[in-house]
Amino acid sequence: MNATELKELSIEELSRKAAEMRENLFNLKIRHKAGSLSSSADLGKTKRDLARVNTVLTQKQIAAKATAPAKA
Repeated sequence: MNATELKELSIEELSRKAAEMRENLFNLKIRHKAGSLSSSADLGKTKRDLARVNTVLTQKQIAAKATAPAKA
């Protein structure tokens, strides 16, 4: 998944995707420790994808706060 696809998603969708990816990463780590993971490259790929999602999510949250009217 690339950043341009992620930028089209809403904050809620990105949050859900990040939670799913964290769960998937946890399962991959368990399988890796148990020795049943066929490709350890999946761990790195999932970590990078999760980092991309978190980066875009943070950017959108900062932009949302900047455009929100300030309460005085």
